Amino acid sequence: MTLFRLDSSIRAEGSVSREVADTLERAYLDQHPEGAVVRRDLRTDPVPADAWPSAALAGFTPEDQRSDDQRAAVDLAARLADEVEEADALVIATPLYNFGVSQQLKMWIDLLITDPRFAPGTSPLAGKPVTLVIARGGGYGEGTPREGWDHATGWIVRILADVWGGDVTLVEAELTLAETVPAMAELRPLADQVRARAHELAGDAGRQMARSGAAQVA
Repeated sequence: MTLFRLDSSIRAEGSVSREVADTLERAYLDQHPEGAVVRRDLRTDPVPADAWPSAALAGFTPEDQRSDDQRAAVDLAARLADEVEEADALVIATPLYNFGVSQQLKMWIDLLITDPRFAPGTSPLAGKPVTLVIARGGGYGEGTPREGWDHATGWIVRILADVWGGDVTLVEAELTLAETVPAMAELRPLADQVRARAHELAGDAGRQMARSGAAQVA
């Protein structure tokens, strides 16, 4: 059994999305100690900015006429696709940046879609559990001043579930900036509760992933 873990936070230390994903990974391995974890960190190993346009254009270019850059991009997309396709379960951990999707995560998704296995209509994640861990510095829930400003979560879920067919569980941590932003000081108790709940849900998701995978193997 293999868990694929993708991190896209630009922070190595102090990242809440990484912290919550760590909880999921520990729970997964506690439940299934012999399970393998394949990690891709888009902070330390980002997708090159020119990879997506090169791979996308390669799709319209006869194979024997492709440039070296196009061939390299297609090969990279295939390696990314292999990592995801070969996994039994996935956790995607990302922050909300500037009310939208992390640039690093967006480039990974765009490049992956150029691989024929992940093109719309293929459902490559059908039957696989996928947990999306997303961390947001502020509050974006119903009735808050910034309700509707989160333009990342819905799109990512749409890709993972509706385009790729994954069985998606959403784990959300909000108000993560409360401990460092003076204007949010009064929200710190609530932020602590939300963070603790995110860890609880992540642990549940990790254990469930391990159990479902073990059941499939059995």
